[in-house]
Amino acid sequence: MRILVTGGVRSGKSRHAEGLLAGTADVTYIAPGRRADGGDPDWDARVSLHRSRRPAGWSTVETADLENALRGAEGPVLVDCLGTWLTALVDDEQLWEAPADTVDTVVGARVDAVCDALRARPQAVLVTNEVGYGVVPEHRSGRLFRDLLGTVNQRVATVCDEVHLVVAGRVLKL
Repeated sequence: MRILVTGGVRSGKSRHAEGLLAGTADVTYIAPGRRADGGDPDWDARVSLHRSRRPAGWSTVETADLENALRGAEGPVLVDCLGTWLTALVDDEQLWEAPADTVDTVVGARVDAVCDALRARPQAVLVTNEVGYGVVPEHRSGRLFRDLLGTVNQRVATVCDEVHLVVAGRVLKL
């Protein structure tokens, strides 16, 4: 089964996603965001917390090359999270100020590849952020990220069997 877990920041999404695979020994945990590097103590603490919760039998792959990590993993996978993957993708491809058609083409191709890789996986849990409930971001980068992640979430949801919305630690299966 493929499950997309979404919700707001600190809603309990990651803990819920990890719980879905509790007791499974051969999980590959794919962390497609920026690594802890000493440059941002808050980010480093967040990465450290996530690392400390992973069972010893799980392997970790830290890479922004999500589609190949999905293809290369053995057994079930947990991806945490699509928002950090998208940020890394937009950073790596220098898309923050690119024309909209370029952004759509580059991101669309990568999302296609991720969805294709997911279709070949019998068991995957993916974590993402639900954005866009609040005010319209003042800056282009905020609007770009909100719009892109909304589209990524919709497209990934189409290849998942279930979507779980986590709010205040409570889970609603959509």
